[in-house]
Amino acid sequence: QVHQVESGGGLVQAGGSLRLSCAVSGRTVSSYTTGWFRQAPGKEREFVAYITWSGGRTYYADSVKGRFTISRDNAKNTVYLQMNSLKPEDTAVYYCAATLRMVPTMRTLDYGYWGQGTQVTVSS
Repeated sequence: QVHQVESGGGLVQAGGSLRLSCAVSGRTVSSYTTGWFRQAPGKEREFVAYITWSGGRTYYADSVKGRFTISRDNAKNTVYLQMNSLKPEDTAVYYCAATLRMVPTMRTLDYGYWGQGTQVTVSS
């Protein structure tokens, strides 16, 4: 059974930083591509970043490129999302998820094993 638990969300002022964690059990983080997604009220869930199972390559949505960094700690079996220079439009529930696809993907429907999400609120 695969479980993923997100943490690290909270309330922060614009320009501030947060680090989200995705603690994984039931699989190793280096065996699946793991993605971070977010969903703001009234909007569809959208891709934020992924880190590949092979080589740990990373890819980001244009809206967060240069501000967010995805990484993983294989020893802790945890994936992180470092978020800097936060903006009010980053406010959302953030989810981590894993995909079984061998080719990395940004599509929400390609991901299973979703966590429960963690709320990030950025005040102006």
